[in-house]
Amino acid sequence: MTQPKIPVHSAATLVKASIAASALAAVVLTTCILPAEYGIDPTGAGSALGLTVLSEAQAAPQQEVLLAQPQFDRGSKAQRQDQVSISIPAGKGLEYKLLMDQYAHLEYEWQTNGTPLYFDFHGEPEGDTTGYFESFAITTSDRMKGSLTTPFAGSHGWYWKNRSGKPVEVTLTIKGSYTIKG
Repeated sequence: MTQPKIPVHSAATLVKASIAASALAAVVLTTCILPAEYGIDPTGAGSALGLTVLSEAQAAPQQEVLLAQPQFDRGSKAQRQDQVSISIPAGKGLEYKLLMDQYAHLEYEWQTNGTPLYFDFHGEPEGDTTGYFESFAITTSDRMKGSLTTPFAGSHGWYWKNRSGKPVEVTLTIKGSYTIKG
C-alpha cells in the first residue's frame, strides 16, 4: 500500500506567509481600525471611507437623563434612559419606534414573561417614500439584549408578533440618543 505524500512547507515559505500576513494586518490597522476606533488617520483612507465618524461618535460627551413617563416626552434626542411596558394582544402584532439621528448609539434589552414572540428589529430612513427598511435582527425569542449604532437617520425599533392565545407584556429598557415615537 502506498502512503499518500503530505506536502511539507519549507521554513522560507512559512516566513513569507508570516510577512504577508503581518503586512496585511498593518494595512488594515492603519486604514480601518485606527480611524474608526481612535480617530487616527495617517493615510487619509479612514476619512475617505467614512470611518473617522465612528470615533467622533464615541468621543462625544454624553449626558444621561432619566424620565418617569417617557411615552409622553417628544423632546430632544439627548442621551437618556427609559423603561417601558408594552402589551402585545393575543394573535396581534405591534410596533414600537424611536426617532434617531445617523450614527446615534442605542443599548437595549427586552423580555417577556417567558412567552416567545416573533420580532423584527429594524430601521426606516428619514424621508424615504419607497417603503425601504433595514432589518437588524429577525427571530422568535422571549428576550433580547444588544446595541445599535444607527446607519442612517430615521425611525428605528421593533415589531413584535404575539402568536399565542394570551396577551404578552414586553418590558423594554433602552439607553441612548433618541426621541420616543411610540
